[in-house]
Amino acid sequence: MNQDLSIIQLVLHASFVVQLVMLLLLVVSITSWAAIIRKLRSFKQTRALNDEFERDFWSGTSLNDLYASAVQNAKHAGPMERIFASGMREYQKLRERRIGDPSALLDGARRAMRASQQRELDEAESNLSFLASVASVSPYVGLFGTVWGIMHAFTGLASLQQVTLATVAPGIAEALVATAIGLFAAIPAVVAYNRFARELDRLAIKLETFIEEFSNILQRNLGVHAQAAHSTTPTGY
Repeated sequence: MNQDLSIIQLVLHASFVVQLVMLLLLVVSITSWAAIIRKLRSFKQTRALNDEFERDFWSGTSLNDLYASAVQNAKHAGPMERIFASGMREYQKLRERRIGDPSALLDGARRAMRASQQRELDEAESNLSFLASVASVSPYVGLFGTVWGIMHAFTGLASLQQVTLATVAPGIAEALVATAIGLFAAIPAVVAYNRFARELDRLAIKLETFIEEFSNILQRNLGVHAQAAHSTTPTGY
């Protein structure tokens, strides 16, 4: 009895449809775990790169030196550094076009940073929809396998004259394994999705704060340049 009700024996003796559901859920579970591990590494690397650039940004290094370093290190830069590089790139392009309006320069740099921020958030959000789908759909797929397995078990018992618990239990147990595997796939996906959603919110707030701080620095620099240009302009009498 114990051997017949072991997990391996239950899977092997399940109906074809139930085995197919179990296989599908197992593949989904392995895929979701791979996505979870990739996202954990990605968020960890993103935090490290952002913290490193933020230290350099507030260390007193000039904006031009930071921009040169960001361009040179573009392939290995973090989201914050790429946003900074996009803002500085647009700012310098507008300056090269002889645009002297401070508000136009600031708005151009800010729009470039907003667009870069959206790209970074879209990249960080990848695979989250897959985890959400696994979390919401897997229990129902497992339930479908369970219902089908129970139907198959009772259909097989219809021809018996005497039905006991010993004859009913294996078929029902085989069917319930599908629900267990569905929950096994769904629960880690739910936990991971909630954690990554919080990480994404924190990243969005951090990038938004940096954009505002960098915009304030550009605005102060533009004010200083405008005041210097005004002071050197000869006045008429």
